[in-house]
Amino acid sequence: MSTSPARPTHPVPTTSASPAACAPLTVQPVRGRADTAAFAALPRALHRGDPYRVPSAGREQRALIDRRRNPFFEVGTAELFLARRGRKAVGRIAAAVDSRYQALHDARGGLFGLFECADDPRAAAALFDAAAAWLRERGLETMLGPLGFSVHDECGVLVEGFDGPPTVMMPYNPAYYPGLYAACGLAKAKDLLSWRVPVPPGGEPSGAAAHAARWAANAPDVRLRPLDPRRREADLAAVRDIYTDAWSGNYASVPMTGREFSHAMERLRPLVRPELVWFAEVRGEPVAFTFWLPDANQALRAARDMPLGRLRTARAARRIDRARVILTGVRAAHRARGLTAALLAEAQRAAFRLGYTESEFSWLLEDNRDANRYAEAFGGVLHRRHRLYRRDLAPRPAPAAVPAPAAAHVPGARR
Repeated sequence: MSTSPARPTHPVPTTSASPAACAPLTVQPVRGRADTAAFAALPRALHRGDPYRVPSAGREQRALIDRRRNPFFEVGTAELFLARRGRKAVGRIAAAVDSRYQALHDARGGLFGLFECADDPRAAAALFDAAAAWLRERGLETMLGPLGFSVHDECGVLVEGFDGPPTVMMPYNPAYYPGLYAACGLAKAKDLLSWRVPVPPGGEPSGAAAHAARWAANAPDVRLRPLDPRRREADLAAVRDIYTDAWSGNYASVPMTGREFSHAMERLRPLVRPELVWFAEVRGEPVAFTFWLPDANQALRAARDMPLGRLRTARAARRIDRARVILTGVRAAHRARGLTAALLAEAQRAAFRLGYTESEFSWLLEDNRDANRYAEAFGGVLHRRHRLYRRDLAPRPAPAAVPAPAAAHVPGARR
C-alpha cells in the first residue's frame, strides 16, 4: 500500500554473528506484485512447522491488503513495509490511519498491524520504527496495535496460553513475540481475554447463570429465537444495528460501514450455523443477540500443508466439537434485563444438541466486568490472553554528547 511513488530503502546495520543475520537488513514500503506476494506469504513461511499454526490462505492475505477489495480503504489509508535480510523476507508491518478512530478515540492516534517477524530483534525494531516514522510524518503522536486494520479484524498479540492452536478468527504467534514488542519500546495498552467454557450435559447452565437466564427469558414481553434462514438478510441487518449500538464507546471500537459489514458476513457465510445465532426480541423488536461459530480451525489444521488438504478438511469438519462466541451484544436501553444470560443459555443448549463439548468466549476486554462475570458464571476458565500495545511517536532524544577524554601522556609513547 502506498501514497507515494518513491521506494526508499532503509539499510540497518547488524552485528549478529550468524551468516543469515549478517546479511544486509533493509525495510522498504511494499511496491508491486513481487513485494505484495512476499508480504502475503510471510506468515506461512515464518511459522511453517509450528504444531499450533493454522494455515491461512494466501488469497485471504492478499484480499486483506487489496485497496479494491478491502472496504477499510474507503475510510482509511495504510502503508505496508517489508523487512529483508539480503533477498529473504524476515518481517512485515502495516501502519494505518482510520478517520473514525481519530474522531472517536484519539485525534492524534495512528494504528499498526499485520506484524510478523522472525526472532530477529533488529528487524523488529526497524519495522516498528518504519511504521512510527510514516505515522509521525502525518502529524500523529501515538500508535496502537496490532490490529488487522481495525478491531473488527484479528487483533492483539498472544502473551499467555501457548499450549494449543487458536480458535477461529483469533490470532496466534510464537512465544517470542511479546519480547520483541517490549524490546522495541511498546507498552501494554489493553488485554483481551479468552475463556474456555465446557458445554454441560444437556447444555443447561447451573447456579447463578441458570437463575439469571430463567428470569430474563420469562419476562412476558421477551421472545428468544434463533436466526431464521428465511429472513437471513433482515436478521443480519439486525445484528449490525445492535452491534453498532452495543459497541459504541467501547475501547478502540469504530462503527462498521455497510460495505464492511457485508464483506465480513460474506466471509463468515460458510461457517454460520443458524442454530448458534440467537436473538432476544422485546415486543417484537430485536434488541440483543449472541453469535457463535463452529471452530473451523479444528478442520483447517487437518489440512496443514499436505496433499489432499481439502479432503482432510472436509472430513475433519464433521468432527468439530468446539464453538467460539465471537459476539454478544445488547442495546444500551435493555442492558438491565439479563438478556445476555438468556441468549448464552439458548446457544449453549443448541451447541450441546450439535455435539459440541466446549466453547470459547473471546475476546473480552480485561476491564469489561459484566462480560467476564458471565464467562465465569457459565463455568469458564481463563486460558488465553492477547495484548494490544501502544507506542509514543515522539522522536527519541539523541543521546547526550560525551566529551572525549583528554589524551593522557604515557611515558615512552610517541605523541
